[in-house]
Amino acid sequence: MSAPLIVLVGPMGVGKSTVGQLLAERLGAGYRDTDEDIVTARGRTIAEIFVDEGEAAFRALEKEAVRSALAEHDGVLALGGGAILDADTRALLTGQRVVYLSMDVEEAVKRTGLNAARPLLAVNPRKQWRELMEARRHLYEEVATAVVATDGRTPEEVTRAALDAVELKEA
Repeated sequence: MSAPLIVLVGPMGVGKSTVGQLLAERLGAGYRDTDEDIVTARGRTIAEIFVDEGEAAFRALEKEAVRSALAEHDGVLALGGGAILDADTRALLTGQRVVYLSMDVEEAVKRTGLNAARPLLAVNPRKQWRELMEARRHLYEEVATAVVATDGRTPEEVTRAALDAVELKEA
């Protein structure tokens, strides 16, 4: 059974996809994103799934996508921002090399504009982002092997910090 080299967790817009792809390049490994897996499998955006089927249906799809990816992928794996909400998913992350990419609300505003394409932030995005982080921060920290702050850092700087944090060498 394979296991990912690194699993990235953190809030929407923190840069999991960008940093994940850079990590994969540096490590000579594949890159996989569970949100992309869901979109490909369903042929619809995550926002469409949320609107048409509801958050609970999306979370069930997400749980299965994460379980499959953890079992099948041996490169760099990025999880959706809410994947850590599920207790079974958090249990599956035990023993994995998990990097929590963190940022504060001002950085989130700069990076995402906290736009309405993010279904959980459709109304009063700053307030909702803060509330999401209050509910999730301890869960990200619970699963993390290492925490890497992304505020004011370039993707390359974050990538280097993540490699250093988990003591992996570039390929």
